[in-house]
Amino acid sequence: MKVANVFQQKKVTTFILLSLLLVMAFASSIIFGQTPISAEEAVRSFTSFDQNLTSHIVVRYDRLPRAVIGTVVGAGLAVSGTLMQAMTRNPMASPSIFGINNGAIFFIVVGMVFFSVSSLVSLMWLAFAGAALAALIVYILGSLGRDGLTPVKIVLAGAAISALFQSYTQGILVFDEAGLQDVLFWLAGSVSGRTLDMLIPVLPFIVTAMITALLMGRAINLLVTGDDIAKGMGQNILLIKAAMGAIVVVLAGSSVAIVGAVGFIGLVIPHIARFFAGTDYRWILPYSAILGAFLLVGADVAARLVIRPQEVPIGVMTAIIGGPFFIYIARRGLKSL
Repeated sequence: MKVANVFQQKKVTTFILLSLLLVMAFASSIIFGQTPISAEEAVRSFTSFDQNLTSHIVVRYDRLPRAVIGTVVGAGLAVSGTLMQAMTRNPMASPSIFGINNGAIFFIVVGMVFFSVSSLVSLMWLAFAGAALAALIVYILGSLGRDGLTPVKIVLAGAAISALFQSYTQGILVFDEAGLQDVLFWLAGSVSGRTLDMLIPVLPFIVTAMITALLMGRAINLLVTGDDIAKGMGQNILLIKAAMGAIVVVLAGSSVAIVGAVGFIGLVIPHIARFFAGTDYRWILPYSAILGAFLLVGADVAARLVIRPQEVPIGVMTAIIGGPFFIYIARRGLKSL
């Protein structure tokens, strides 16, 4: 019992330390950029805002929104990746690898190019529809055959569907070069230029999905032990998987609707979270949320400083981090679930 208490205290302490790191990254996102702003000036922009000061305007209307959006989207992508890896028992599962991001982007491009959709709310629903369709197709293809759903088949199905939607998107943009400029930031992934008005329409969906995911920790613990054991413990397997799938679609679709295609966070973070939290999803999920938010906000800060005064698209920064990690997982064939 004492050993268990020590482990619990260690998890709590580590979680608090990681939360402090997130706070530091959030503060750095407000202070650092093309125009460095002191911490004192940043605080004054909130306590005594002066609309005649450029530094105050930059903090309130540029850096604060992108820090908040980076935090929310990073947490959402990480939690969606964690749920996908648990549901499929595949260490390489993530929204970007399984085509969910590309499905959402394809629907956004179709809406913008062919139907002149510009409303964020409409784009959000299109992103949801694309993410849901991609997830459904991948699940069906991965379940075909006598063996049913297997990690290898679902990875192959995800890669195929991801490439399919990506090729469709590129094909549309080849015939509509003007449309390319409108959707370029969705293709590259960026938090630059985003406002809190873009987050507000999808925030209720993200918060609801996140809370539901955190409350499902115990059920997921039983699910990953095997369907037969989970059924024996009285769990409704179909309901749990359907709920997990819906959460993944909401979180991934919302993220694409706000910042575009930001990959690898859903792949990398669940493994780091399990390193700190062990195998208990009641801890893995909140750890994933904190770590995902920290990674995306930190990547955004780095993107501003690498080739200053220009910015690197944040999707490129996350790919630099996640690409080698994906290769490592694929080569080692990790079975951390």
